[in-house]
Amino acid sequence: MLVKITRINKNWTDIPLPHYATEGSAGMDIYAAIDEPIVIHPQSTVLIPTNIAIELENGYECQVRSRSGLAVKFGIFALNAPGTIDSDYRGEVKIILSNFGKEPFTVKRGDRIAQLVFAKYERVSLVEVENLSETTRGVGGFGSTGH
Repeated sequence: MLVKITRINKNWTDIPLPHYATEGSAGMDIYAAIDEPIVIHPQSTVLIPTNIAIELENGYECQVRSRSGLAVKFGIFALNAPGTIDSDYRGEVKIILSNFGKEPFTVKRGDRIAQLVFAKYERVSLVEVENLSETTRGVGGFGSTGH
């Protein structure tokens, strides 16, 4: 599938476009498009611009996900991961980063800050009913199936 992409500011061509790091990567790395470093203090959240906008076909979404290395080494997570970029959104892709670590973390120009995963989805129609069918699990919630 081809996805159209544009740079918001043509002067930021030093920031790479999202791309796959390896042949087997499911997610494309996406980069911080900032002039000055941004410090994310512990228990804080920031919005990082990427200088890109995308155009998806109907029936597809772009999911924003955390980078595992940032998560395990520094406690940095894409907050609403997976976040969804809808097919009708044409604005700049921005990444919500939160610091759950114990130390401040600095994001610098061109840093890899998240991953983008493209996925097909189904739209459904909801039908309101009086009762749902019975199952063995029933209304058992979190942890009700064992471990």
